Amino acid sequence: MALTVLGLSGAVNHDPSAALYIDGKLVAAVEEERFVRDKHAKGRMPYESAKFCLDQAGITPADVDVVAIPFAPISIFDKARWHYAKRYWYAPDRALDAILNGNRRYRRYYKHIQWCLVQLGFDLKKTKIQPVEHHLAHASSAYHCSGFQEKTAILGIDGKGEYATTFFGYGENGKIHKIKEFYDPDSLGGLYGALTEYLGFDMLDGEFKVMGMAPYGDATKYDFSRLAKFENGELTINTDYANVIGFRRYKEKGKGYYFSPKLIEWLGPKREGDIADDPYVHYAASIQALFEKISLEMMDYYLGDIIKETGKIAFAGGCALNVKLNQKIIERPEVKELFVQPASSDAGTAVGAAAYVSTQMGKPVEKMEHVYLGPSYSNEEVIAACAAHPNKPVWKKIDNVCERIAKILADGNPVSWMQGRMEFGPRALGARSILGCPSVAGVADKINEQIKFRERWRPFCPSMLDTVAPQMFKIDHPAPFMTFTFEVNEEWKTRVPEVVHEDGTSRAQALKREFNPRYYDMMKELEKLTGNGVVLNTSLNRRGEPMVCSPTDALNMFYGSDLRYLIMEDILVVKEGMDWYDNI
Repeated sequence: MALTVLGLSGAVNHDPSAALYIDGKLVAAVEEERFVRDKHAKGRMPYESAKFCLDQAGITPADVDVVAIPFAPISIFDKARWHYAKRYWYAPDRALDAILNGNRRYRRYYKHIQWCLVQLGFDLKKTKIQPVEHHLAHASSAYHCSGFQEKTAILGIDGKGEYATTFFGYGENGKIHKIKEFYDPDSLGGLYGALTEYLGFDMLDGEFKVMGMAPYGDATKYDFSRLAKFENGELTINTDYANVIGFRRYKEKGKGYYFSPKLIEWLGPKREGDIADDPYVHYAASIQALFEKISLEMMDYYLGDIIKETGKIAFAGGCALNVKLNQKIIERPEVKELFVQPASSDAGTAVGAAAYVSTQMGKPVEKMEHVYLGPSYSNEEVIAACAAHPNKPVWKKIDNVCERIAKILADGNPVSWMQGRMEFGPRALGARSILGCPSVAGVADKINEQIKFRERWRPFCPSMLDTVAPQMFKIDHPAPFMTFTFEVNEEWKTRVPEVVHEDGTSRAQALKREFNPRYYDMMKELEKLTGNGVVLNTSLNRRGEPMVCSPTDALNMFYGSDLRYLIMEDILVVKEGMDWYDNI
Protein backbone atom coordinates (compact mmCIF):
# COMPACT_ATOMS: atom_id res chain seq x y z
CA MET A 1 0.00 0.00 0.00
CA ALA A 2 1.29 3.48 -0.93
CA LEU A 3 2.59 5.75 1.81
CA THR A 4 2.03 9.48 1.34
CA VAL A 5 3.79 11.90 3.72
CA LEU A 6 3.37 15.68 3.56
CA GLY A 7 6.08 17.70 5.32
CA LEU A 8 5.28 21.26 6.41
CA SER A 9 7.86 23.71 7.76
CA GLY A 10 7.62 27.24 9.16
CA ALA A 11 8.16 26.17 12.76
CA VAL A 12 10.49 29.02 13.72
CA ASN A 13 8.35 31.75 12.14
CA HIS A 14 10.25 31.95 8.83
CA ASP A 15 10.90 30.00 5.61
CA PRO A 16 7.64 28.00 5.52
CA SER A 17 7.64 25.30 2.86
CA ALA A 18 6.01 22.03 1.90
CA ALA A 19 7.37 18.73 0.60
CA LEU A 20 5.54 15.59 -0.51
CA TYR A 21 6.91 12.04 -0.47
CA ILE A 22 4.93 9.24 -2.08
CA ASP A 23 6.48 5.82 -1.48
CA GLY A 24 9.87 7.39 -0.79
CA LYS A 25 9.87 9.51 -3.96
CA LEU A 26 10.04 13.30 -3.51
CA VAL A 27 7.23 14.40 -5.82
CA ALA A 28 7.28 18.12 -4.99
CA ALA A 29 8.93 20.63 -2.66
CA VAL A 30 8.50 24.39 -2.70
CA GLU A 31 8.84 27.47 -0.50
CA GLU A 32 5.91 29.68 0.43
CA GLU A 33 7.84 32.90 -0.32
CA ARG A 34 7.77 32.12 -4.06
CA PHE A 35 3.97 32.18 -4.17
CA VAL A 36 3.24 35.04 -1.76
CA ARG A 37 6.18 37.17 -3.07
CA ASP A 38 7.47 37.96 0.41
CA LYS A 39 11.09 36.93 1.06
CA HIS A 40 11.32 34.31 3.82
CA ALA A 41 7.50 34.66 4.29
CA LYS A 42 7.95 35.46 7.97
CA GLY A 43 4.94 34.71 10.16
CA ARG A 44 3.12 32.72 7.47
CA MET A 45 2.08 29.09 7.19
CA PRO A 46 2.86 26.95 4.10
CA TYR A 47 -0.66 27.08 2.64
CA GLU A 48 0.13 27.81 -1.03
CA SER A 49 3.14 25.50 -1.05
CA ALA A 50 1.14 22.58 0.43
CA LYS A 51 -1.64 23.22 -2.08
CA PHE A 52 0.88 23.09 -4.93
CA CYS A 53 2.35 19.79 -3.68
CA LEU A 54 -1.07 18.14 -3.55
CA ASP A 55 -2.02 19.51 -6.99
CA GLN A 56 1.31 18.43 -8.50
CA ALA A 57 0.74 14.87 -7.29
CA GLY A 58 -2.93 14.93 -8.31
CA ILE A 59 -4.10 13.92 -4.83
CA THR A 60 -6.52 15.26 -2.22
CA PRO A 61 -5.98 15.83 1.51
CA ALA A 62 -7.74 12.51 2.17
CA ASP A 63 -4.92 10.71 0.33
CA VAL A 64 -2.26 11.96 2.78
CA ASP A 65 -1.34 9.36 5.41
CA VAL A 66 0.79 11.55 7.67
CA VAL A 67 1.62 15.24 8.01
CA ALA A 68 5.17 15.61 9.36
CA ILE A 69 6.20 18.82 11.13
CA PRO A 70 9.77 19.83 12.14
CA PHE A 71 9.10 20.95 15.71
CA ALA A 72 8.37 18.83 18.76
CA PRO A 73 7.64 19.19 22.48
CA ILE A 74 10.73 19.10 24.71
CA SER A 75 10.32 17.46 28.13
CA ILE A 76 10.88 19.36 31.38
CA PHE A 77 13.29 16.51 32.24
CA ASP A 78 15.42 17.31 29.19
CA LYS A 79 18.48 19.43 29.99
CA ALA A 80 17.73 21.75 27.04
CA ARG A 81 15.16 23.86 28.88
CA TRP A 82 17.31 24.05 32.04
CA HIS A 83 20.38 25.06 30.04
CA TYR A 84 18.38 27.85 28.39
CA ALA A 85 17.10 29.08 31.77
CA LYS A 86 20.56 29.02 33.35
CA ARG A 87 22.32 30.81 30.48
CA TYR A 88 19.61 33.50 30.21
CA TRP A 89 19.59 34.18 33.97
CA TYR A 90 19.74 37.92 33.27
CA ALA A 91 16.25 37.77 31.68
CA PRO A 92 14.31 36.01 34.48
CA ASP A 93 10.97 36.19 32.66
CA ARG A 94 12.40 34.17 29.72
CA ALA A 95 14.31 31.81 32.01
CA LEU A 96 11.23 30.96 34.08
CA ASP A 97 9.11 30.64 30.94
CA ALA A 98 11.51 27.99 29.58
CA ILE A 99 11.06 25.92 32.72
CA LEU A 100 7.38 26.47 33.48
CA ASN A 101 5.96 26.89 29.96
CA GLY A 102 8.72 25.54 27.76
CA ASN A 103 6.54 24.16 24.95
CA ARG A 104 4.54 27.34 24.40
CA ARG A 105 6.01 27.90 20.93
CA TYR A 106 5.33 24.29 19.98
CA ARG A 107 1.66 24.54 21.01
CA ARG A 108 1.22 27.78 19.09
CA TYR A 109 2.86 26.31 15.97
CA TYR A 110 0.74 23.13 16.22
CA LYS A 111 -2.43 25.24 16.29
CA HIS A 112 -1.27 27.22 13.26
CA ILE A 113 -0.55 23.99 11.36
CA GLN A 114 -4.01 22.69 12.25
CA TRP A 115 -5.55 25.92 10.96
CA CYS A 116 -3.54 25.65 7.74
CA LEU A 117 -4.63 22.03 7.22
CA VAL A 118 -8.29 22.94 7.72
CA GLN A 119 -7.96 25.68 5.08
CA LEU A 120 -6.53 23.06 2.71
CA GLY A 121 -9.51 20.76 3.28
CA PHE A 122 -8.00 18.25 5.74
CA ASP A 123 -10.28 16.57 8.28
CA LEU A 124 -8.33 16.92 11.53
CA LYS A 125 -10.12 13.92 13.05
CA LYS A 126 -8.68 11.73 10.31
CA THR A 127 -5.28 13.44 9.94
CA LYS A 128 -2.21 12.11 11.74
CA ILE A 129 0.23 14.94 12.57
CA GLN A 130 3.69 13.64 13.47
CA PRO A 131 6.12 16.04 15.20
CA VAL A 132 9.85 15.56 14.55
CA GLU A 133 12.47 17.42 16.60
CA HIS A 134 13.77 20.36 14.59
CA HIS A 135 17.41 19.27 14.47
CA LEU A 136 16.42 15.69 13.76
CA ALA A 137 14.51 17.02 10.74
CA HIS A 138 17.65 18.88 9.60
CA ALA A 139 19.71 15.72 10.17
CA SER A 140 17.26 13.62 8.17
CA SER A 141 17.21 16.15 5.31
CA ALA A 142 20.96 15.63 5.02
CA TYR A 143 21.45 11.93 5.79
CA HIS A 144 18.33 10.37 4.30
CA CYS A 145 18.65 12.48 1.11
CA SER A 146 22.39 11.82 0.68
CA GLY A 147 22.05 8.36 -0.77
CA PHE A 148 25.04 7.27 1.36
CA GLN A 149 24.94 3.57 2.23
CA GLU A 150 27.99 3.60 4.52
CA LYS A 151 28.04 4.80 8.11
CA THR A 152 27.71 8.57 7.78
CA ALA A 153 28.74 11.41 10.10
CA ILE A 154 25.85 13.88 10.49
CA LEU A 155 26.46 17.53 11.28
CA GLY A 156 23.77 20.17 11.92
CA ILE A 157 24.57 23.80 12.70
CA ASP A 158 22.01 26.62 12.65
CA GLY A 159 20.48 29.39 14.76
CA LYS A 160 18.16 27.28 16.89
CA GLY A 161 15.15 24.99 16.78
CA GLU A 162 13.12 24.26 19.90
CA TYR A 163 16.23 24.75 22.08
CA ALA A 164 19.01 22.90 20.25
CA THR A 165 21.39 24.87 18.04
CA THR A 166 23.91 22.22 16.97
CA PHE A 167 23.60 18.49 16.25
CA PHE A 168 26.24 15.76 16.02
CA GLY A 169 25.30 12.21 15.16
CA TYR A 170 25.67 9.44 12.67
CA GLY A 171 23.47 7.52 10.30
CA GLU A 172 23.67 3.78 9.78
CA ASN A 173 21.27 1.43 7.98
CA GLY A 174 18.76 4.28 7.60
CA LYS A 175 18.67 5.07 11.34
CA ILE A 176 19.91 8.34 12.87
CA HIS A 177 21.84 8.18 16.17
CA LYS A 178 22.26 11.38 18.17
CA ILE A 179 25.68 11.88 19.82
CA LYS A 180 25.51 15.43 21.18
CA GLU A 181 23.52 18.67 20.95
CA PHE A 182 24.27 22.20 22.10
CA TYR A 183 21.49 24.51 23.25
CA ASP A 184 20.54 28.16 22.97
CA PRO A 185 22.24 30.62 23.53
CA ASP A 186 25.32 28.57 22.62
CA SER A 187 24.84 28.83 18.89
CA LEU A 188 27.47 29.49 16.22
CA GLY A 189 24.66 30.28 13.78
CA GLY A 190 23.21 32.76 16.26
CA LEU A 191 26.62 34.39 16.74
CA TYR A 192 27.17 34.70 12.98
CA GLY A 193 23.64 36.11 12.66
CA ALA A 194 24.29 38.71 15.39
CA LEU A 195 27.48 39.86 13.59
CA THR A 196 25.50 39.89 10.34
CA GLU A 197 23.17 42.43 11.97
CA TYR A 198 26.11 44.44 13.27
CA LEU A 199 27.56 44.52 9.75
CA GLY A 200 24.35 46.12 8.50
CA PHE A 201 22.38 43.19 7.08
CA ASP A 202 19.26 41.28 8.07
CA MET A 203 19.70 38.09 10.04
CA LEU A 204 18.54 34.98 8.08
CA ASP A 205 19.21 36.81 4.82
CA GLY A 206 22.52 38.68 5.01
CA GLU A 207 24.83 35.90 6.18
CA PHE A 208 25.75 35.21 2.53
CA LYS A 209 26.78 38.85 2.19
CA VAL A 210 29.09 38.66 5.21
CA MET A 211 30.66 35.53 3.74
CA GLY A 212 31.07 37.34 0.39
CA MET A 213 32.63 40.36 2.11
CA ALA A 214 35.11 38.29 4.16
CA PRO A 215 37.72 37.67 1.40
CA TYR A 216 38.24 41.45 1.09
CA GLY A 217 39.37 41.65 4.74
CA ASP A 218 42.25 40.43 6.87
CA ALA A 219 41.16 38.10 9.70
CA THR A 220 44.40 38.64 11.59
CA LYS A 221 43.72 42.35 12.17
CA TYR A 222 41.12 41.73 14.88
CA ASP A 223 40.98 38.93 17.43
CA PHE A 224 37.38 37.74 17.77
CA SER A 225 38.21 34.82 20.07
CA ARG A 226 36.45 36.49 23.00
CA LEU A 227 33.09 35.91 21.26
CA ALA A 228 33.06 32.10 21.44
CA LYS A 229 35.10 29.15 22.63
CA PHE A 230 35.01 25.39 22.27
CA GLU A 231 36.71 23.66 25.22
CA ASN A 232 36.42 20.15 26.66
CA GLY A 233 33.66 19.30 24.21
CA GLU A 234 31.45 22.28 25.09
CA LEU A 235 30.58 25.34 23.00
CA THR A 236 30.10 28.63 24.86
CA ILE A 237 29.03 31.91 23.25
CA ASN A 238 29.92 35.08 25.16
CA THR A 239 26.48 36.56 25.85
CA ASP A 240 28.02 39.79 27.05
CA TYR A 241 28.38 40.56 23.32
CA ALA A 242 26.07 38.42 21.18
CA ASN A 243 23.05 36.08 21.22
CA VAL A 244 21.49 38.47 23.71
CA ILE A 245 17.86 39.03 24.66
CA GLY A 246 15.87 41.53 26.72
CA PHE A 247 17.60 44.59 28.13
CA ARG A 248 21.05 43.40 26.98
CA ARG A 249 20.15 44.13 23.38
CA TYR A 250 21.53 47.11 21.50
CA LYS A 251 18.58 49.23 20.38
CA GLU A 252 18.40 51.76 17.58
CA LYS A 253 15.34 53.54 16.11
CA GLY A 254 13.03 51.31 18.15
CA LYS A 255 14.58 48.05 16.90
CA GLY A 256 16.43 45.58 19.14
CA TYR A 257 19.38 43.60 17.82
CA TYR A 258 20.98 40.29 18.81
CA PHE A 259 24.18 42.03 19.88
CA SER A 260 24.77 44.25 22.90
CA PRO A 261 25.95 47.86 23.40
CA LYS A 262 29.18 46.27 24.66
CA LEU A 263 29.91 45.04 21.10
CA ILE A 264 29.50 48.63 19.85
CA GLU A 265 31.86 49.87 22.57
CA TRP A 266 34.45 47.33 21.41
CA LEU A 267 34.12 47.50 17.62
CA GLY A 268 32.58 50.92 16.96
CA PRO A 269 29.28 51.91 15.33
CA LYS A 270 27.12 49.46 13.39
CA ARG A 271 27.82 49.55 9.63
CA GLU A 272 25.33 51.46 7.46
CA GLY A 273 24.84 51.69 3.69
CA ASP A 274 26.33 49.62 0.87
CA ILE A 275 30.03 50.44 1.15
CA ALA A 276 32.26 47.63 2.43
CA ASP A 277 35.33 49.31 3.86
CA ASP A 278 37.82 49.27 6.74
CA PRO A 279 37.24 48.08 9.47
CA TYR A 280 34.07 46.21 8.52
CA VAL A 281 35.65 44.00 5.84
CA HIS A 282 38.15 42.87 8.48
CA TYR A 283 35.33 42.18 10.95
CA ALA A 284 33.64 40.02 8.29
CA ALA A 285 36.90 38.14 7.74
CA SER A 286 37.36 37.67 11.49
CA ILE A 287 33.88 36.27 12.19
CA GLN A 288 34.15 33.95 9.18
CA ALA A 289 37.56 32.69 10.42
CA LEU A 290 36.24 32.12 13.96
CA PHE A 291 33.16 30.34 12.60
CA GLU A 292 35.28 28.02 10.44
CA LYS A 293 37.79 27.31 13.24
CA ILE A 294 35.18 26.35 15.85
CA SER A 295 33.00 24.40 13.40
CA LEU A 296 35.95 22.25 12.38
CA GLU A 297 37.07 21.76 16.00
CA MET A 298 33.56 20.59 16.97
CA MET A 299 33.35 18.30 13.94
CA ASP A 300 36.70 16.71 14.76
CA TYR A 301 35.83 16.26 18.43
CA TYR A 302 32.47 14.55 17.96
CA LEU A 303 32.63 13.07 14.45
CA GLY A 304 36.36 12.63 13.74
CA ASP A 305 36.44 8.86 14.30
CA ILE A 306 33.34 8.25 12.16
CA ILE A 307 34.72 10.40 9.34
CA LYS A 308 38.01 8.47 9.41
CA GLU A 309 36.04 5.22 9.20
CA THR A 310 34.06 5.92 6.00
CA GLY A 311 34.83 9.49 4.86
CA LYS A 312 31.14 10.34 4.43
CA ILE A 313 29.50 13.43 5.97
CA ALA A 314 25.94 14.78 5.69
CA PHE A 315 25.43 18.43 6.70
CA ALA A 316 22.33 20.61 7.14
CA GLY A 317 21.07 23.62 9.09
CA GLY A 318 21.39 27.23 7.95
CA CYS A 319 25.17 27.23 8.52
CA ALA A 320 25.57 24.39 6.01
CA LEU A 321 25.07 27.07 3.35
CA ASN A 322 28.40 28.60 4.38
CA VAL A 323 30.26 27.41 1.30
CA LYS A 324 33.66 28.53 2.60
CA LEU A 325 33.35 26.17 5.58
CA ASN A 326 32.25 23.41 3.20
CA GLN A 327 35.34 24.00 1.06
CA LYS A 328 37.52 23.52 4.15
CA ILE A 329 35.72 20.26 4.97
CA ILE A 330 36.07 18.67 1.54
CA GLU A 331 39.76 19.65 1.35
CA ARG A 332 40.47 17.35 4.30
CA PRO A 333 42.21 14.13 3.23
CA GLU A 334 39.97 11.90 5.37
CA VAL A 335 36.77 13.25 3.75
CA LYS A 336 35.65 11.27 0.70
CA GLU A 337 32.32 13.01 0.12
CA LEU A 338 30.25 15.71 1.81
CA PHE A 339 26.53 15.92 1.07
CA VAL A 340 25.03 19.30 1.93
CA GLN A 341 21.25 19.50 1.84
CA PRO A 342 20.66 22.11 -0.92
CA ALA A 343 17.79 23.65 1.09
CA SER A 344 19.74 23.59 4.36
CA SER A 345 17.81 26.46 5.91
CA ASP A 346 14.52 25.85 7.71
CA ALA A 347 12.78 25.43 4.34
CA GLY A 348 14.54 22.07 4.10
CA THR A 349 13.02 20.82 7.35
CA ALA A 350 9.79 20.09 5.45
CA VAL A 351 11.78 17.55 3.40
CA GLY A 352 13.62 16.35 6.49
CA ALA A 353 10.55 15.79 8.66
CA ALA A 354 8.75 13.98 5.83
CA ALA A 355 11.83 11.86 4.98
CA TYR A 356 12.26 10.94 8.65
CA VAL A 357 8.64 9.82 9.04
CA SER A 358 8.61 7.96 5.72
CA THR A 359 11.76 6.05 6.71
CA GLN A 360 10.36 5.30 10.18
CA MET A 361 7.23 3.88 8.55
CA GLY A 362 9.21 1.51 6.38
CA LYS A 363 9.56 3.52 3.15
CA PRO A 364 13.19 4.68 2.74
CA VAL A 365 13.52 7.80 0.60
CA GLU A 366 15.44 8.14 -2.63
CA LYS A 367 18.70 10.04 -3.03
CA MET A 368 18.18 13.73 -3.77
CA GLU A 369 19.75 14.08 -7.22
CA HIS A 370 18.15 17.40 -8.18
CA VAL A 371 15.90 20.13 -6.77
CA TYR A 372 13.65 20.85 -9.76
CA LEU A 373 10.60 20.25 -7.61
CA GLY A 374 8.42 23.34 -8.02
CA PRO A 375 5.92 24.54 -10.64
CA SER A 376 6.52 24.59 -14.39
CA TYR A 377 4.60 26.49 -17.07
CA SER A 378 3.68 25.70 -20.67
CA ASN A 379 4.23 27.96 -23.69
CA GLU A 380 0.49 28.63 -23.67
CA GLU A 381 0.60 29.81 -20.04
CA VAL A 382 3.59 32.02 -20.84
CA ILE A 383 1.77 33.59 -23.82
CA ALA A 384 -1.35 34.15 -21.67
CA ALA A 385 0.80 35.93 -19.05
CA CYS A 386 2.31 38.14 -21.79
CA ALA A 387 -1.17 38.98 -23.12
CA ALA A 388 -2.39 39.97 -19.65
CA HIS A 389 0.66 41.98 -18.64
CA PRO A 390 0.28 45.79 -18.48
CA ASN A 391 3.62 46.37 -20.26
CA LYS A 392 2.32 44.60 -23.37
CA PRO A 393 5.43 42.48 -23.94
CA VAL A 394 6.91 42.08 -27.40
CA TRP A 395 7.38 38.31 -27.71
CA LYS A 396 8.12 35.64 -30.24
CA LYS A 397 8.13 31.83 -30.12
CA ILE A 398 11.58 30.71 -31.27
CA ASP A 399 13.16 27.48 -32.43
CA ASN A 400 16.66 26.34 -31.43
CA VAL A 401 16.37 28.02 -28.02
CA CYS A 402 19.74 26.77 -26.77
CA GLU A 403 21.64 27.90 -29.86
CA ARG A 404 20.01 31.34 -29.98
CA ILE A 405 20.35 32.10 -26.27
CA ALA A 406 24.01 31.02 -26.32
CA LYS A 407 24.61 33.51 -29.16
CA ILE A 408 22.92 36.36 -27.23
CA LEU A 409 25.06 35.52 -24.17
CA ALA A 410 28.29 35.28 -26.18
CA ASP A 411 27.54 38.73 -27.59
CA GLY A 412 27.77 40.09 -24.03
CA ASN A 413 24.08 40.34 -23.14
CA PRO A 414 22.64 39.06 -19.85
CA VAL A 415 19.51 36.92 -20.27
CA SER A 416 16.61 36.07 -17.96
CA TRP A 417 16.15 32.31 -18.18
CA MET A 418 12.98 30.59 -16.97
CA GLN A 419 12.72 26.91 -17.88
CA GLY A 420 10.98 23.86 -16.43
CA ARG A 421 10.21 23.23 -12.77
CA MET A 422 11.38 25.85 -10.26
CA GLU A 423 14.26 25.02 -7.90
CA PHE A 424 13.74 24.22 -4.21
CA GLY A 425 16.19 26.03 -1.93
CA PRO A 426 18.04 29.35 -2.19
CA ARG A 427 20.20 28.57 -5.24
CA ALA A 428 19.26 29.25 -8.85
CA LEU A 429 20.32 26.13 -10.73
CA GLY A 430 19.20 26.85 -14.27
CA ALA A 431 15.42 26.93 -13.89
CA ARG A 432 14.95 30.51 -12.61
CA SER A 433 18.25 32.25 -13.43
CA ILE A 434 19.84 35.38 -14.82
CA LEU A 435 22.67 34.27 -17.10
CA GLY A 436 25.76 35.95 -18.50
CA CYS A 437 28.84 34.91 -20.45
CA PRO A 438 31.69 34.68 -17.90
CA SER A 439 34.42 35.45 -20.44
CA VAL A 440 32.88 38.84 -21.33
CA ALA A 441 34.60 41.54 -19.27
CA GLY A 442 32.22 43.61 -17.12
CA VAL A 443 29.14 41.39 -17.42
CA ALA A 444 29.07 40.78 -13.64
CA ASP A 445 29.15 44.52 -12.90
CA LYS A 446 26.44 45.07 -15.49
CA ILE A 447 24.17 42.52 -13.81
CA ASN A 448 24.94 43.94 -10.36
CA GLU A 449 24.29 47.58 -11.25
CA GLN A 450 21.48 47.34 -13.78
CA ILE A 451 19.56 44.24 -12.77
CA LYS A 452 20.24 42.85 -9.30
CA PHE A 453 20.84 46.24 -7.62
CA ARG A 454 22.99 44.53 -4.99
CA GLU A 455 26.29 45.13 -3.24
CA ARG A 456 29.26 45.25 -5.59
CA TRP A 457 31.41 42.86 -3.53
CA ARG A 458 29.00 39.92 -3.82
CA PRO A 459 30.35 37.30 -6.23
CA PHE A 460 28.55 35.62 -9.11
CA CYS A 461 28.69 31.89 -9.54
CA PRO A 462 29.27 29.54 -12.45
CA SER A 463 27.12 26.72 -13.75
CA MET A 464 29.12 24.34 -15.90
CA LEU A 465 29.02 21.08 -17.77
CA ASP A 466 29.99 18.15 -15.58
CA THR A 467 32.90 17.54 -17.97
CA VAL A 468 34.36 21.00 -17.22
CA ALA A 469 34.45 20.89 -13.39
CA PRO A 470 37.45 18.51 -13.11
CA GLN A 471 39.44 20.79 -15.45
CA MET A 472 38.48 24.06 -13.79
CA PHE A 473 38.94 23.13 -10.11
CA LYS A 474 41.83 21.89 -8.02
CA ILE A 475 39.68 19.25 -6.30
CA ASP A 476 37.24 16.82 -7.91
CA HIS A 477 34.04 16.52 -5.85
CA PRO A 478 30.36 16.31 -6.85
CA ALA A 479 28.81 19.81 -6.97
CA PRO A 480 25.22 19.61 -8.23
CA PHE A 481 23.77 22.27 -5.89
CA MET A 482 26.23 25.20 -5.52
CA THR A 483 26.93 24.24 -1.92
CA PHE A 484 30.75 24.36 -2.20
CA THR A 485 33.43 26.78 -3.27
CA PHE A 486 36.44 25.38 -5.10
CA GLU A 487 39.87 26.83 -5.80
CA VAL A 488 40.05 27.68 -9.50
CA ASN A 489 43.01 26.55 -11.61
CA GLU A 490 45.11 29.44 -12.94
CA GLU A 491 44.19 28.98 -16.60
CA TRP A 492 40.46 29.15 -15.85
CA LYS A 493 40.83 32.35 -13.79
CA THR A 494 41.64 34.11 -17.06
CA ARG A 495 39.17 32.12 -19.17
CA VAL A 496 36.08 32.87 -17.02
CA PRO A 497 37.13 35.80 -14.79
CA GLU A 498 33.57 37.05 -14.18
CA VAL A 499 32.78 34.03 -11.98
CA VAL A 500 35.99 33.91 -9.92
CA HIS A 501 35.78 35.56 -6.49
CA GLU A 502 38.37 37.83 -4.85
CA ASP A 503 40.03 34.84 -3.14
CA GLY A 504 40.40 32.80 -6.33
CA THR A 505 37.44 30.49 -5.69
CA SER A 506 34.08 29.83 -7.33
CA ARG A 507 30.82 28.50 -5.87
CA ALA A 508 29.94 26.05 -8.60
CA GLN A 509 27.15 23.97 -10.05
CA ALA A 510 28.43 21.05 -12.12
CA LEU A 511 25.41 19.79 -14.07
CA LYS A 512 24.67 16.31 -15.38
CA ARG A 513 22.55 16.49 -18.51
CA GLU A 514 19.85 14.08 -17.30
CA PHE A 515 18.63 16.52 -14.63
CA ASN A 516 18.25 19.66 -16.79
CA PRO A 517 18.79 18.84 -20.49
CA ARG A 518 17.92 22.26 -21.91
CA TYR A 519 20.27 24.15 -19.58
CA TYR A 520 23.03 21.64 -20.30
CA ASP A 521 22.53 21.88 -24.06
CA MET A 522 22.61 25.68 -23.92
CA MET A 523 25.98 25.49 -22.15
CA LYS A 524 27.20 23.09 -24.83
CA GLU A 525 26.26 25.69 -27.47
CA LEU A 526 28.07 28.38 -25.47
CA GLU A 527 31.11 26.10 -25.34
CA LYS A 528 31.09 25.92 -29.16
CA LEU A 529 31.09 29.73 -29.35
CA THR A 530 33.54 30.61 -26.55
CA GLY A 531 35.52 27.45 -25.82
CA ASN A 532 34.13 27.40 -22.25
CA GLY A 533 31.21 25.22 -21.14
CA VAL A 534 30.53 27.64 -18.29
CA VAL A 535 27.83 30.26 -17.74
CA LEU A 536 27.52 32.99 -15.09
CA ASN A 537 24.37 32.16 -13.13
CA THR A 538 22.54 34.19 -10.51
CA SER A 539 18.99 33.93 -9.21
CA LEU A 540 16.13 35.44 -11.20
CA ASN A 541 15.09 38.18 -8.78
CA ARG A 542 16.00 41.68 -7.71
CA ARG A 543 17.56 42.56 -4.38
CA GLY A 544 15.23 41.85 -1.48
CA GLU A 545 12.75 39.81 -3.53
CA PRO A 546 12.15 36.05 -3.62
CA MET A 547 13.20 34.12 -6.70
CA VAL A 548 10.71 34.31 -9.58
CA CYS A 549 8.10 31.55 -9.73
CA SER A 550 5.58 32.28 -12.50
CA PRO A 551 5.73 33.94 -15.94
CA THR A 552 3.98 37.00 -14.48
CA ASP A 553 6.68 37.24 -11.76
CA ALA A 554 9.35 36.99 -14.46
CA LEU A 555 7.74 39.75 -16.53
CA ASN A 556 7.39 42.03 -13.50
CA MET A 557 11.07 41.54 -12.69
CA PHE A 558 12.05 42.01 -16.36
CA TYR A 559 10.29 45.38 -16.62
CA GLY A 560 11.66 46.49 -13.25
CA SER A 561 15.26 46.12 -14.45
CA ASP A 562 17.49 46.94 -17.40
CA LEU A 563 17.36 43.39 -18.73
CA ARG A 564 16.80 43.23 -22.49
CA TYR A 565 16.13 39.52 -23.04
CA LEU A 566 13.79 37.12 -21.27
CA ILE A 567 13.33 33.53 -22.42
CA MET A 568 10.44 31.54 -20.87
CA GLU A 569 10.27 28.03 -22.30
CA ASP A 570 10.24 28.76 -26.08
CA ILE A 571 8.95 32.34 -25.75
CA LEU A 572 11.53 35.11 -26.13
CA VAL A 573 10.55 38.54 -24.80
CA VAL A 574 12.56 41.63 -25.71
CA LYS A 575 12.29 45.25 -24.67
CA GLU A 576 10.06 47.13 -27.10
CA GLY A 577 11.73 49.04 -29.91
CA MET A 578 14.59 46.59 -30.42
CA ASP A 579 15.25 45.10 -33.82
CA TRP A 580 14.52 41.38 -33.60
CA TYR A 581 16.72 40.23 -36.42
CA ASP A 582 19.89 42.07 -35.45
CA ASN A 583 19.81 40.45 -32.05
CA ILE A 584 18.58 36.90 -32.67
